[in-house]
Amino acid sequence: MTRTTQDAAEHTARSYYDSDDADTFYSRVWGGEDIHVGIYSAPDELISVASARTVTRMAEVAGVGPGTRVLDLGAGYGGAARRLAAAHGATVHCLNLSPVENARNERMTREQGLDGRVEVTTGSYEDVPVEDSSIDLVWSQDAFLHSGSRETVLDEIARVLRPGGQVVFTDPMAVDGLDQSSIQPILDRIALSTMATPGFYTDGLAQRGFTGVQFLDHAEHLPTHYRRVREELVAHEEELSSSISGPYLSAMKAGLQHWVDGGRTGKLTWGIVHAVRT
Repeated sequence: MTRTTQDAAEHTARSYYDSDDADTFYSRVWGGEDIHVGIYSAPDELISVASARTVTRMAEVAGVGPGTRVLDLGAGYGGAARRLAAAHGATVHCLNLSPVENARNERMTREQGLDGRVEVTTGSYEDVPVEDSSIDLVWSQDAFLHSGSRETVLDEIARVLRPGGQVVFTDPMAVDGLDQSSIQPILDRIALSTMATPGFYTDGLAQRGFTGVQFLDHAEHLPTHYRRVREELVAHEEELSSSISGPYLSAMKAGLQHWVDGGRTGKLTWGIVHAVRT
């Protein structure tokens, strides 16, 4: 994609997540500290519990432990970063493009006494302000779909990881081989012309010299998660209407249903991508 497309995608994402409507919705409905897709043990499980399970599973895959230097790309409110620091002893550099989300991240990090282990920077994962070969683990949850240049994201991941370092991330994706015009409402929602696919990520990492590249398919959790978020939104819509605009609520309900439908019809997938830098 062109630099113009990349800049436009970044501007769209920042403007969206910095809005009062979005900040209120994600902090009150989507799970609070974690605004990412959860792994569910039951269809009606709490969103926050399922989201925490995703962090635990990803940490297990990557073997996060004391002293692991983690770079969290698109860190949102920093829930994963604080869990990695508190439960696993990691040090985490959060990079996120939304100043509004970052301010909430910094506040919760201070309140939990983790500001010595979690650092927050405003910036883009397409131009990472980190030295070459300085990171043990690049981490990301459901952020790369907003990128206007996913090839650049993979280049930056390869650049900042030390030899033997790892990358682990999740992302909502189109299934390989899909005619993506069939998910146009979702593409319109993220203001991009395509979504990535598992093959895009696994092939792209292999081409950059990563080994042990794997996609752990957890597609069944994507429609469950978006259904649960929509259910919570509908259940609390009346009280939310005093702090979130009507047009935003209507658009969000419709948008969430598109994600549910895309997952249920097998057009979308989701899971954990993991690889090791050689």
